[in-house]
Order: sequence, then C-alpha cells, then structure tokens
Amino acid sequence: MSDFSVIISIYRNDCPDYVARAVESITTYQTRHPSEIVMIVDGPIPLELDNLVKNYELNPMFKVIRLSANKGLGNALRIGVEKAGYDLVARMDSDDVSAPDRFEKQIAYMVAHPDCDVVGGQMSEFIDSEDNIVGNRPVPYEDKDIKQFLKSRCPLNHVTVMMRKNAVLGVGNYIDWHYNEDYYLWIRMTLSGCCFANLPDTLVNVRVGKEMYQRRGGRKYFKSEKDLQDYMHRHKMISFPRYCYNTMIRYIVQVAMPNKLRGLIFQKFARK
Repeated sequence: MSDFSVIISIYRNDCPDYVARAVESITTYQTRHPSEIVMIVDGPIPLELDNLVKNYELNPMFKVIRLSANKGLGNALRIGVEKAGYDLVARMDSDDVSAPDRFEKQIAYMVAHPDCDVVGGQMSEFIDSEDNIVGNRPVPYEDKDIKQFLKSRCPLNHVTVMMRKNAVLGVGNYIDWHYNEDYYLWIRMTLSGCCFANLPDTLVNVRVGKEMYQRRGGRKYFKSEKDLQDYMHRHKMISFPRYCYNTMIRYIVQVAMPNKLRGLIFQKFARK
C-alpha cells in the first residue's frame, strides 16, 4: 500500500462551490483516498471561501497552509511539495473534477514502474456542466514520445500528474514561471534524466471558459514561452531551426492573433 499527498492551491478568485466539488472528487468519490491533502491558501480570501477552508482545517486529512500574501501558483506549489508528508504527490486544481478511479490507477502504475518519476493522463474540458464536454487534450503515453513532444509543447496535463517528491526536489522543485511553471519543471526533469508516463485514461475533467484563451495570449505570456524556448535551445534540447519555428508560431498565436481566433486555433489544433 502506497500513501500519497495531494496538493491543491486556492486563492481569492476561487468559487467556493467549485472548490468544494474539486475536493469532493478527490475524497468522497475516489476509490483510493489520499493520505493527506496539502491545501495552500495563496493570500487573503473572501469570507465564504475562508469558512469553507476552516471546515477543512477540522479534518485531520487536511494540512492547510496560509500565505500572508498572494505568491502565485508556482510558489504555492513549491511550498506544497516541500510540506507534503509522502513521496508520492498528486496535483489537483481548485475547480476541476478528478475521475473516481484516478488515484487508484496512478498508484498502481507507480508501484508497477518504480523508475517512473511522473505519471499523468488525459484530460477532458467542460463548460458549466460537467457533462458538457467541449474538448480533450491528448498527450503521448511513453517516455520517449513525451520527451519528443516536449520539444514542441508541454507534454503532460499538469492537473493530472502524480510525482515522486524526491525527483521534483532533486531539480529544484517548482520555480515561478508565468503560466508555465509545469513546463519548466518537466524540462528540468528531462535534463536530469527523469522518466515520464501518461496513462491513456481521462483522469481529470477540467473547467474552462472563454477567459482561458485570453490568459494564453499577450506579450507577457509570449515572453514566458519564448524564455522557455531560449532555455531549451541553450541546453541543446532543441535545434536552432526548431527554436525559430516554435518562437514564430507562439508569436503569431499569442501576440498577433485576436482572442476569438486564438480560441478557434486552440480547439482545432491543440484539442480534440
């Protein structure tokens, strides 16, 4: 039997109902319950959300860590990994819904593959109602395919992953990187020789909206992505032609393209 932690970060803009549903999906409706839930409260939160958190604090399964100011997701997850009490650490978003057998499948894989440092899976996306599925983000299954995919795009669905804490700490843990703290972590873990896998199963149903595409555009987001391409090229993970191609595509989609068209491009080429 393998004990494991789940890390979930919440902040002031989170909807209490969505947080409650997310937590319910990783506790009440899971076939394999976590040993602990490390909840990072990233700065001050409204009263209704705070009351929900206070209820969780009464449950010994929860380890609630309150930050005095909003530090951002990367920093919150960094603290979560450090405070996790078990070597296996799963990631959960505050408004998504995990499949009931998610942890059972991931634990079974990690036990059967002790050389694997991160196992993720497929994800679906919904708007408003959980059965209103509007897309899926497919990712490759095998380590070699994941590392090839990484040269073009983020190869794991961050909200689905379960990781070995020691492997994450071994490369410096999460480091804040605008909307790309996960991609940066996978790049560093690849450079250190870590092993990845993605299950073919849909592990998490992700709540999305039109604002998702707005967050994935603009000069600040493009700079974040370009800096990652610089990092990979500097470490000889990608060739100069691949660097130029990746950067050009990102500039077109994230800077030159209006939000509405960007949404159509994402749905056509990055989703199924």
